[in-house]
Amino acid sequence: MKINATNIAQMASASDVIFDALREAIARGDIGEGQVLRQDHIARMFNVSRIPVREALTRLEEQGLVATQRYRGAVVASLSIEEIREVFEFRALIEPEVLRLSIARISDDALAEARGFAEAFATEANSAKWGDLNRQFHYRLYEEARRPYYLQTIRAALDRVDRYLRAQLVLTSGMDRARQEHQQILDACIARDGERAAELTRAHILGACDSLVRFLETTRRPVGA
Repeated sequence: MKINATNIAQMASASDVIFDALREAIARGDIGEGQVLRQDHIARMFNVSRIPVREALTRLEEQGLVATQRYRGAVVASLSIEEIREVFEFRALIEPEVLRLSIARISDDALAEARGFAEAFATEANSAKWGDLNRQFHYRLYEEARRPYYLQTIRAALDRVDRYLRAQLVLTSGMDRARQEHQQILDACIARDGERAAELTRAHILGACDSLVRFLETTRRPVGA
C-alpha cells in the first residue's frame, strides 16, 4: 500500500494526519478502488493505536471515499458513472457562482497567483502534478469569494472524483483542452467579467465530465463486449 506515512505517536491530531494521508493516496490513485484498508496495518505504518485509524476511516466514509463491506471491512469506494455525473453536475452549479462572487472583489495578487498556477499546469511534464495544479488554479480564483463552507463543499466533491479526473487528464487529450479553457477563464477574470467567467467555468466542468464519462465507458467495458 503506497501512503506517505510518518511516526505520529506523540501528536494530538493523529486521526487528522491519517485522514489527510489516506485521502491524498486515494485521490492520486495510489490506493485503488476496492482495495481493503486494514486498520491494524495502517496503525503500524503510523505507529499509533487503531482508534485514530478508525476515526480517519469514519471520516473518509462520510465523504464517500471509503465504504464498509461485510467480511472485508473498509475498502476504497468506487463510483458508478451515474454518481460521477451527479458530482460534476453539482460542481457545475456551485463553482460558477463562487467564481462570480470572487471576481467582485478579486485582487491583482490573486490573479497573478492564479496565472502562475495556470502556467505551471500548462508546462508541467510530470503528470502526477497535474491534478494538484488544476485544483490550485481554480481554488485561487474562488478564494476571495469568502465563502469557506462553499469551498469546503467543493473540495469534498473534488475528492470524490479526483482519482478519475486525474486518470482522464493523463490517458486522454484532456490536458490540451484544459490548458485552453483555463486561459479563457483567467482572461475573463482579469477583465472582471464575472458572467463570462462563470459561463466558461460551467462549460469547463461539464466538458470534463463528458470526456471522463466517455473514457470510463470505454475502459470499464467488459472484454469482448
